[in-house]
Amino acid sequence: MSGPSSVDPEKKPVIWNNLGPRAVSAVIFAVICLIPLYIGGYIWAVFVLILGLRLVWEWVNMSDPARTRLALAIPIAGMAVTIGYIAAGQIKFAILAVIITALLAGLERSRRGGGLWALLGTPYIFIPAALLVALRGHEFGFSGGLAVLLFIILVVIGADTGAYFGGSAFKGPKMAPKLSPKKTWSGFVSGLIAGTLIGLAAGCVLGMKPSLALALAIPIVITSVLGDFLESGLKRKLNVKDAGALMPGHGGLLDRVDSLMMAVTASAIALAVFPNLWPSAL
Repeated sequence: MSGPSSVDPEKKPVIWNNLGPRAVSAVIFAVICLIPLYIGGYIWAVFVLILGLRLVWEWVNMSDPARTRLALAIPIAGMAVTIGYIAAGQIKFAILAVIITALLAGLERSRRGGGLWALLGTPYIFIPAALLVALRGHEFGFSGGLAVLLFIILVVIGADTGAYFGGSAFKGPKMAPKLSPKKTWSGFVSGLIAGTLIGLAAGCVLGMKPSLALALAIPIVITSVLGDFLESGLKRKLNVKDAGALMPGHGGLLDRVDSLMMAVTASAIALAVFPNLWPSAL
């Protein structure tokens, strides 16, 4: 992010642009998420389903200008079935639901052209939503699943906040202007430092060794940045500024959780490959 240092009121530092709306909408969203996240189980699954349906609507609305009712109905039904199977512990059926939904959505869209957007958009939205339910688990209150999600979420929030303020304050060279013209290397470094420090603090509260907390926080920050770039690239390809207008200062829900989606997916893959990566005591 960049902004001139002059006193021209139309060129005030970017750090203050939309700061109030961004902060308020982020806090409200966090508060809304806390209760179902703490309860877990089917309450959390239903909450994630509601968020997932909103993401489906934003994706279809963004990627399919000539969308039909069926173009929305297919992924909506597919999301409900997928989350239902995940909540019931039927992972194989959930995977099958994602595949079938993607094929049906792609086939429906292919009649108007651009079937690949529907085909790829389905796993892009469905997989992170399903993993949020799977990682949390059914245990009520504080548990290993809650600890894992809290750690990931806090690191992503820390990285996002650090990148926003650091990039606005220090500016400098752009990381990938063709994908995201506002992302700077100063923002990335600031986000990496902030996310890592938040991860270290969260790890200490959760009883993790500092070295392990750092080792887990750094890749989470990096994958969250990749998630942000991915969504920015998709929006540029689709020639849209925001995925929606649900959250003032951020845009749509997809604009708010794009980093978390990639971080959760990468973390779940890492835990599946290395099941002892996360401290068993948690």
